[in-house]
Amino acid sequence: MTARKYLAGAIAGLAIMTFGATAHAAGASPKTLKQGKELFVANCQACHQADAIGKPGFAPSLTNPELLTTASDKFFEGTIRDGREDTGMPPFSHLGRKKVRAIVAYLRSHTKIPNRSKEVNAQRDAQGDARLGKLWYNNICSTCHGVDGDGYEAGGTGTAIGLPGFLNKVSDGFLRETITHGRSNTRMLPFSGPAALANMTEQEIEDVIVYLRTLTKN
Repeated sequence: MTARKYLAGAIAGLAIMTFGATAHAAGASPKTLKQGKELFVANCQACHQADAIGKPGFAPSLTNPELLTTASDKFFEGTIRDGREDTGMPPFSHLGRKKVRAIVAYLRSHTKIPNRSKEVNAQRDAQGDARLGKLWYNNICSTCHGVDGDGYEAGGTGTAIGLPGFLNKVSDGFLRETITHGRSNTRMLPFSGPAALANMTEQEIEDVIVYLRTLTKN
């Protein structure tokens, strides 16, 4: 066997092992993944597109690696079950817990990156100034997410991050990771670092998170 053939075989084997490990870690059997894909196609694909890649201004990507590594199963299951009030995302509680979990398992099968949601959700609560956060939000975030954080309803390409249906399901760590690192293959770019859309400081990001939390109290 040539070195090239050996390397190709090793890479292919590693890919299979990694996928198997990811599916096993999610507790998903091939049967569950098949059911999850069928349920996704029947109930979700019309908005979220094939393989849940999303469509800017219409429905978010559900399979980008940054989301899948930071979002917990509880977040996905709760969102599918409850929907998002005042958005185009209806509740799917009629599917029942088992089918909802199958959809989540299917979504998770799209990435090889470990699920870091426990670590992310364990991060400390944000500490900042909501007044400054409103300033940063209006100047930087509102173009896509809307002045009131109502997302697509405001005509932007960003999701509704100012509504209770979202904010009540995410931790400050989740928000921090998303703002800092963005979401690849989406229009949500990173907002920290020299290559970022806007090189926000850690404190400015904290201020924005604290401000977002005030929106559910209005």
